Amino acid sequence: MSANNSIPGMGGGTNLLKLPVIGDFLRWRHSRMFLQSITLVIALAMILHGLFGPDLAPRNLSTLFTWVHYRGILVLILLVAGNFFCMACPFMLPRELARRFTKPVRNWPRWLRNKWLSIGLFVAILFAYEYFDLWGSPWWTAWLIIGYFSAALLVDAFFKKASFCKYVCPIGQFNFISSTVSPFEVKVADPDMCLTCETKDCIKGTRDPNDHDNVIQRGCELALFQPRKTGNMDCTFCMDCVHACPHDNVAVATKVPGSELWEKTRRSGIGRFTNRKDLSVLALIFTFGALLNAFGMVSPVYAFQNWLAGVLHTTSELPVLATLFFLMLVVEPVVLLAAAAFGTSKWTATHEKLLPVVMRYSYALVPFGFGLWLAHYSFHLFTGIWTFVPVVQSVLADLGIPLLGEPMWRLSGMQPGLVYPLELGFLSLGLLGSLLVTYKISFRDYKARPWQAFIPWAILCVVLFCAALWLLNQPMEMRGTFLGG
Repeated sequence: MSANNSIPGMGGGTNLLKLPVIGDFLRWRHSRMFLQSITLVIALAMILHGLFGPDLAPRNLSTLFTWVHYRGILVLILLVAGNFFCMACPFMLPRELARRFTKPVRNWPRWLRNKWLSIGLFVAILFAYEYFDLWGSPWWTAWLIIGYFSAALLVDAFFKKASFCKYVCPIGQFNFISSTVSPFEVKVADPDMCLTCETKDCIKGTRDPNDHDNVIQRGCELALFQPRKTGNMDCTFCMDCVHACPHDNVAVATKVPGSELWEKTRRSGIGRFTNRKDLSVLALIFTFGALLNAFGMVSPVYAFQNWLAGVLHTTSELPVLATLFFLMLVVEPVVLLAAAAFGTSKWTATHEKLLPVVMRYSYALVPFGFGLWLAHYSFHLFTGIWTFVPVVQSVLADLGIPLLGEPMWRLSGMQPGLVYPLELGFLSLGLLGSLLVTYKISFRDYKARPWQAFIPWAILCVVLFCAALWLLNQPMEMRGTFLGG
């Protein structure tokens, strides 16, 4: 590796901005708009096909791209690179175009400057996915995409900065918490250089000296001041700070995946992880939501729902599904986390209250949660990876442009048995990551008895791993692919 690609004073880590081709593209001022334009065209095609195309989900771009390809590619990119999907987000391009004609003047309400709203929306999407069978409904999926565009445009039409991304967008929160285990982050290359910087353009932006209201290059709209920024939380990889820095001192640099989960430093725009109840809950919903989402796609869920229906004396799906969500996103976490926190408090003889212990260790579960999301979504991606080919062929043929020939409907992907080792590898990687973060937190906060603090949470990680392993070994619905109809 060339020394020119490394970061001075940062342990010689790789800086993507110094690499040929990739670096040139990321430094290009129009790189984000270029990527957004591509994803916008794809999103519009998905909407139109979802509203006016075939009702059969595996033959519709809306359901196929959303629930098979997008989710799988998303988690793989998060694993190997970072939050580049937020950089290419199509929902932001209409906002950017609208802001050429009108400028929002309101600040996001102070009482909503947290993650509670986005957490609620994240749970709502998980619930809607099951209740409305979104994976099998092109029409509903198309309207979900339309709703997303409308919400992003509406919020950012009234409120300054990137309010939708930071406080509202549930997909963004999924990306933020997932990218804590990514190998790259946007960071300062040389901290000493920032000490002498007087303009702070990375946060303030660059303005026309003759017209102060004219912003030549905006700074970070998510309030992440680069010299005090740690990790990927709330970072959309928009590259605004890269373009704004007059000293070329911002890098897209390598980091130890997951290291920000055990760091106790105060972070710009975020504060301390250990003081943020909303971020702690986001980490837990992210983890237990992975179990819930996977459980909803295996055959035992139907037997459990039938049992719940009998207990509740109802034939309606709504109360049954709501009860299932309550059990898996509230009751299960409370019981398991309270038990682990009690064990730590008791065995370390600190006799702490349970909530602070849970808040510290909640972030240790993120690597496991990401490993399960990765195993689950990659299963659908790899088993249906080529299914988009005949669908695109069919769309072009319907438009009178049969450039790719007759649709090859038999194309699918890898056999489930061949994907299983990959799933097991992703899940095991997540377990190892969670055990490492648990170890780091234990030795950080319980220097007198670190192993006594570590053991209860390590047991919890193993229990969750065994539950996930059981899920992966159950017959899983081939939703959205021809194998599942």
